[in-house]
Amino acid sequence: MIVAVLSITALGAFLGLLLGLAGKFFAIEDENPLVKGVEDMLPGSQCGQCGFPGCSPAAKAVVDGEVSLNFCPPGGRALVESLADLLDIDPSTVGDVAKPVVAAINETQCVGCTKCLKACPTDAVVGANGQIHFVVTAACTGCKKCFDVCPENCIDMAPEPESLNAWHWPKPSAA
Repeated sequence: MIVAVLSITALGAFLGLLLGLAGKFFAIEDENPLVKGVEDMLPGSQCGQCGFPGCSPAAKAVVDGEVSLNFCPPGGRALVESLADLLDIDPSTVGDVAKPVVAAINETQCVGCTKCLKACPTDAVVGANGQIHFVVTAACTGCKKCFDVCPENCIDMAPEPESLNAWHWPKPSAA
């Protein structure tokens, strides 16, 4: 019995040492902390509106300078200003920012087919089979996936309602 316990202990110690050495030898270099900071600022809904498959590759493209700071429609102007501050870029040089849009379902045309419900990546569409559906505006990223699959064309993409995060003081005219 003592021999079995000692042999298992020795085997565990040897394999632990082997795993420790493998971890040091095959270690992956840490990613750029700036990429992690940019990724933390992004909405994180993986909606794909920017043309990237998710927020992580989009953050890497921003840090590498492959895309402009106004690439993320759900982030809006607030995200552009935050990224410009982090990357030390003048936000006025970025250009126009696409206004974020959200889905709105016309209840008179909705037949409750649930295709929009299944297509929504953020579960912003609420409803059941044969029932009228509703969009929770706070959860909608404006990815237009529900808009594309709706057979009744009862979904409209409207500008996001103004809130404290989305509202900006209009520039005065030079008149």
